[in-house]
Amino acid sequence: MNAARAAIFGLSGPTPTPMERDFFRAADPWGFILFGRNVETPGQLSALCASLRDAVGRDAPILIDQEGGRVARLRGPVWREWPDVADHIAATPPGARDAMLRDRYRAIALELSACGVDVNCAPVLDVAAPDCHPFLTPRALGSDAETVARHGRAIREAMAGGGVSAVVKHIPGHGRARVDSHRELPVIEADIETLRAVDFAPFRANADAAMAMTGHLMLPAIDPDACATFSPAVIEVIRTEIGFDGLLMTDDLAMGALSGTAAERAARALKAGCDLVLHCTGDRAEMEAVAEAAPRLAGRARDRADAALAARPGRPETAPSMERADAR
Repeated sequence: MNAARAAIFGLSGPTPTPMERDFFRAADPWGFILFGRNVETPGQLSALCASLRDAVGRDAPILIDQEGGRVARLRGPVWREWPDVADHIAATPPGARDAMLRDRYRAIALELSACGVDVNCAPVLDVAAPDCHPFLTPRALGSDAETVARHGRAIREAMAGGGVSAVVKHIPGHGRARVDSHRELPVIEADIETLRAVDFAPFRANADAAMAMTGHLMLPAIDPDACATFSPAVIEVIRTEIGFDGLLMTDDLAMGALSGTAAERAARALKAGCDLVLHCTGDRAEMEAVAEAAPRLAGRARDRADAALAARPGRPETAPSMERADAR
């Protein structure tokens, strides 16, 4: 059986068009990622997940960004609404925060798994610096490495208990970014000792995660010429100093932090050592270019992808009600 292509793709709407189904069948991506434009009701979402898996003829992973708060693709009144996680942590007594996060993310995972979504792009393990850009600070689990690491592990374990795998992000650490990488490339000026002690530490403590997502950022202390996603030197740090040997995917290739065509971006990321490229917009021409540039998984990348699939938790026997629940 052929290995899947080293890519994850989005799609344009709540159901695949005939052209999209034909493309997905031919391109055979490893998985899919969903956004708000793809989500309407629980029944529709379940049918969409089944349709995407049918298009590639296997139980492909289906990813989503469901952190709760401003980054959430499943919204009320159908699904539970949550405050931004930073606000939720701040409103919770210190001794109860780990338990709160476990309850929050198990509930999120149960809603996802009930509809067929089995991978959540969370937790955010970026340590928020005082001048971190506001696109990230409300999503941060803390401002010190030890707290972020502990909260991150609690979230991972809770989601697994709800039947959903975690993707830790944005490795090797996005918390010092003073610009939004959706629009431009952040440059992180910290020295290597500081990066090791703070930014890398939560990822090192969670290096047993099955999957991680790169941050699109420049780390001149490691590589002054290429952003992390395109940098063999940074990927080497992720693999050795941080110790992450799981499946490494890029953040969205369509983000403004990156330069070059879609095909060039995909090729550079894979050459640098990423295992998978992620393209989220559903733009057909760009997806075709990425598929042309991304080979089928092979070697260590295929081994890591297989391990990530094997590590997916089973769907819980009990599923949540689809009626709206108030945010806690």
